[in-house]
Formats: sequence, structure tokens, C-alpha cells
Amino acid sequence: MRDSDFQSTVVRGSAVAAASLGTVVVSSTASDSHTWNLVYLELLIRELGYDVVNLGPCVPDELLAEHCREIQPVLVVISSVNGHGHQDGLRVIKQLRGCARLRATPVVIGGKLGIAAGLDDAQVRELMAAGFDMVFQEGADAGEFRRFVGAIPRPAAWLPDGVGAWV
Repeated sequence: MRDSDFQSTVVRGSAVAAASLGTVVVSSTASDSHTWNLVYLELLIRELGYDVVNLGPCVPDELLAEHCREIQPVLVVISSVNGHGHQDGLRVIKQLRGCARLRATPVVIGGKLGIAAGLDDAQVRELMAAGFDMVFQEGADAGEFRRFVGAIPRPAAWLPDGVGAWV
């Protein structure tokens, strides 16, 4: 994605943001060139009432963190299809959680996260301990993802007198 593409996406997104529940960033990992999963996630998240900035495939960790700092999303969704999500996820979450403005932002990872049949419990715990709020393995029920997204705290503008607002 060229910078001009990113900027036009943000401008289009900001025009809709007032009617949405907030902006969600969808991205793959730096090593993952798959796109169909990102399009599916974008459509699903839009259906749930959010504006979406889809950064596309092969997003370098630093670029993802930079865009997230700028956008200040209510959620970051990282998807992997190539089987390297576990190792790439451990690296990228350090970049995201290293940004003071993103420390409280919910970040999830999902898809084919390992080259074997799936991650074992220790690997899932490792991703969670590194800073992910949820791990969705390949074959996870979309309803579980919908419930997670539905539980995201609303920005202060959506709450009476800012009650329950998150910083």
C-alpha cells in the first residue's frame, strides 16, 4: 500500500467515523502475503458497525505501529494464513505495546498461527503474555470473534457524560 492509498483510506474512513463505533486496523504480518482473509475481516468488522483501515499484506512491524499511532484505532486485528503468525506475532506485539499510545488498545491475532495443526496451550499463553488480548486459531468460530469485538469499550463520545471512558 502506497502512502497516498493509506491517506485516502483514512480520509474516507474519517468521513464515516462519526456514524461508526470507531476505527479498527486490519493487517497481516510482515511475512504474510495473503489478502482474502483481510478482505473477509474488513467486511465482517464493517458489518459490526466499525470503520476499517485495511493495511493489506506484508506490513512491516514498524509501519503497522506507525499507522496505529496515527490512527488511534479502537482495535487492531492481525491475521496470518502462512503459518508464521506465532513468531511474527511475538515480534509485532512488542512494537505495538512499545508505543505508549497503544498500550491499552485491544490487539488480537488469528488464523493459521503455526505450521503444524495449531498452537499448543503454551504457545497461546506466550502470545497472550506478550500482549495480545485474544488469540483466534485457525477454524475458530466467527461468533467468538464477533462477541470479542462486541465487548470492546466504547469511546467516551458514546457514553453519557464520559462514564466508563477508557484512556
